[in-house]
Amino acid sequence: MSYDDAIAALSKDALRFVKNNTVLGLGSGRAATAFVKELGVHIKKKKMSVRAVPTSLQIKMVAERAGIHLISSDQIEKIDTVFDGADQIDGQRNLIKGGGGALLRENILISCANQVIIMADATKFVRHFNKTVPVEIHPFARNTAKKLIEGIGGKPEIRTIERGYPFITENGNIIYDCDFGTIKAPAQLASKIKLVAGVVEVGIFTRKPDIIYKANENGKFEILR
Repeated sequence: MSYDDAIAALSKDALRFVKNNTVLGLGSGRAATAFVKELGVHIKKKKMSVRAVPTSLQIKMVAERAGIHLISSDQIEKIDTVFDGADQIDGQRNLIKGGGGALLRENILISCANQVIIMADATKFVRHFNKTVPVEIHPFARNTAKKLIEGIGGKPEIRTIERGYPFITENGNIIYDCDFGTIKAPAQLASKIKLVAGVVEVGIFTRKPDIIYKANENGKFEILR
């Protein structure tokens, strides 16, 4: 048994929060991918009418293969339920997100959702954040924003892909992964970073999830409300 077994099990369990004639937000990453695959099977079996907004091309392609009816964000004003993962979850249920680069779209959907369900394995749970914070930045501010982030105590490193090319988000921006050490006041830090000119989004999400699925190494999961 493993985390993957637990994620597979919780993905099936989370289907009970999918209601007919609703709009879902689909996050990105391993847990979200497992859930979306199960969602496609579930809505066909139950003959449900569900529309979904994907946050990235990665999850869009998974959802298309699963036969899920996809719509764009400008076709809706609210999301009934968001299903997403997280890079870290602290003791106050704040989130660090953006490891896959979709933090802007993920935060937009989470901000307008009636219900947020987060799925993550036990390694993602910490008392205080100690992971680098993804910060999406307009390319025009590549150097100026870097200096300003350093001025508030961060150590930003531009995210790169193979051969050292900068990672470009689906919004045409770059990402700095910023080391702030142990973060004990995430909301205050997020506010400071957002004041930096050129910052588009910060990967510290302070809206508390309504439900958190915690996948354990023994193949089982817990539900935290």
